Amino acid sequence: MLDTTQDFARYDPVWRKAEPYMRARKNDIHIPLSFAWAVRLLNDYSDADRDVCLLAILLHDIGWYAIDMDDIIEKGFSGPNMLQSDVRYLHEAESVKIGTQVLQATGWNADIISQVCEIIDGHDTRFYPRHLNDRIVRDADKLWRFDVTGIAVACDWFKLTPHAYADRLEDQKDKLETEVGREYAAQTLAASRKTLMLHVI
Repeated sequence: MLDTTQDFARYDPVWRKAEPYMRARKNDIHIPLSFAWAVRLLNDYSDADRDVCLLAILLHDIGWYAIDMDDIIEKGFSGPNMLQSDVRYLHEAESVKIGTQVLQATGWNADIISQVCEIIDGHDTRFYPRHLNDRIVRDADKLWRFDVTGIAVACDWFKLTPHAYADRLEDQKDKLETEVGREYAAQTLAASRKTLMLHVI
């Protein structure tokens, strides 16, 4: 995976301030891995705003902290309309609220905060991205799922075997927002299938 040391250091105060909110729904795994994917995508899409994208991916899911874990799994990860469930909207609103507090406390200006929160608010529930920054954050939020770690974590959320979850990802890989994101998803999923011996298990 790409070395994100420099980017982690630049945003270190935000990481430290947000850390207490990363103990829900495996966000202490999901957020760092998604952050690394965002760095990778930003290296491919230099027109995007690096600060806005990386702050948004860092803070996009910290609102899950405010929601009961049973509700997260039962209401946010099941059913045909799970992306429109009340807990999905609630976690976005809470992420905006907590994220605003974190960014203010770490000295970011009002314009950056506004752009970051505009992406976070609706990152799961909005049907279409609004701009390139939004597209990158949405793809980074999803790309971690295609790696071995993402499959191992998320298959339990959806009560599926790793094989069944990988099959589900096959249907999702072509729906990512950027061309490069779709390429990364296909390559990563193929490698994960080999590593996990999904032709057998």
